[in-house]
Amino acid sequence: MLRGAAWAVLVALGVTACGGAAPAPAFRVCADPNNLPYSNRDGQGFENRIAQLLADDSGGTVEYTWWAQRRGFLRNTLAADSCDIVIGMPTSAERVLTTRPYYRSSYVFVDRRERGLQLASLDDPRLRRLKIGVQMIGDDFTNSPPAHALSNRGLVNNVVGFPVYGDYSQPAPLAGIVSAVDRGDIDAAIVWGPPAGYFAKSSHNPLGVTPVSPHADAPSLPFVFDISMAVRPDDRARRDRLDEFIVRRRADIDSILDAYGVPRVDARQETAQ
Repeated sequence: MLRGAAWAVLVALGVTACGGAAPAPAFRVCADPNNLPYSNRDGQGFENRIAQLLADDSGGTVEYTWWAQRRGFLRNTLAADSCDIVIGMPTSAERVLTTRPYYRSSYVFVDRRERGLQLASLDDPRLRRLKIGVQMIGDDFTNSPPAHALSNRGLVNNVVGFPVYGDYSQPAPLAGIVSAVDRGDIDAAIVWGPPAGYFAKSSHNPLGVTPVSPHADAPSLPFVFDISMAVRPDDRARRDRLDEFIVRRRADIDSILDAYGVPRVDARQETAQ
């Protein structure tokens, strides 16, 4: 019978007493099956790629629980113990335990470069004569920082609303608002950075993608958010392992985000505003 140091060596090598290899670790990831640029069932999103990087880092595999990332997503995935990790979640999110941020992005202006608008500021007087696309959940401007900001400036009549979840019957639901700028249906849009940058890369016309300035419209209305991974509130050991992965593979994660055109804002840029 194996004892002491000999057994420890075999365990470290991943060999069982029966001579077989220990099973590869499975990373159970909660994800949306149709939510590019984040994730889809075909593994084409940047969160898919980060999940695969995480699995490859440990010689493991990714197992997905698919659920549309809207109301009920956490309840039916992470909280139901059908999966263990959400790859993208606001760092300040409630009901979960989040890792250190692995990127910080911003709402951005999207416009056609050929028009020379180069919009950046919410206080640009030209906004008063432009049709501006904004993602909204309802008609009361309660769910979108850009909608709040434009409403506070008396620009309600300039706003063209787009569903925040897009048309889920389409293969890229979030593309609609950027496509509207590309077609010229609207003059500009204020869009959350990752979908803006991703869909601008494949537009027919060159599009400008510029972080909204200022980065906060009064303290209670930020336009810049840290994004982390998330686990169940009591899963501190897994959170700590993810933190270690984020630090050690930072360059690889950044490379993935770059490939998808994800605009990022670092703390120094934010402070300088």
